[in-house]
Amino acid sequence: METRTAEILLDINAVALSPEAPFTWSSGIISPIYCDNRKIIGDVPARQEIAEAFVDVVKAEAPDAEVIAGTSTAGIPHAAFISERLGLPMCYVRGSKKKHGKGNQIEGAEVEGKKVVLIEDLISTGGSSLEAAEALKENGAEVLAVVAIFTYGIPRADEAFKEAGLTYHTLSTLDVLIDVSMDRGAIDEAQRETILQFRQKLSEK
Repeated sequence: METRTAEILLDINAVALSPEAPFTWSSGIISPIYCDNRKIIGDVPARQEIAEAFVDVVKAEAPDAEVIAGTSTAGIPHAAFISERLGLPMCYVRGSKKKHGKGNQIEGAEVEGKKVVLIEDLISTGGSSLEAAEALKENGAEVLAVVAIFTYGIPRADEAFKEAGLTYHTLSTLDVLIDVSMDRGAIDEAQRETILQFRQKLSEK
């Protein structure tokens, strides 16, 4: 699954590796990696395979899930695809509470007293995922796990999830994606080292 997911991400340019012409993230960080998993929803075969991979992970890691939740905004469509396949209610988690109406942060299915799996597109440091998980907990949910498409494999994400008492699972990882890129001849050993050094720098921040 990890290798196939990496192949899909590369094929549709959802994740790009460019050590020689790095990207600028919204945070201003100059990076040899750019992740835009939103491209998945625009490619029907890709999104179908990704959805099935998500379903396999949920069935394996959280078989008693009662609600599928998506992070706003990138996790929402995937949560919809997964919940439809599993026949489960769905909700999504806003970045913050609404400033009007009922002031909801959780929209859709009720989560109080429910076992919930949170769907995310990307795990970097884990901060946004853990904030969404905390919002679910504050609304009475039992968060079984976070499941995401891709992770950079930054050690402090592991530490943050451990401190929060949560587990996360991803369909693929940066290490696997690098291996696939090497096998395809898309990057060489020097470029691989540049990417790994960048991840190490992120880990130290």
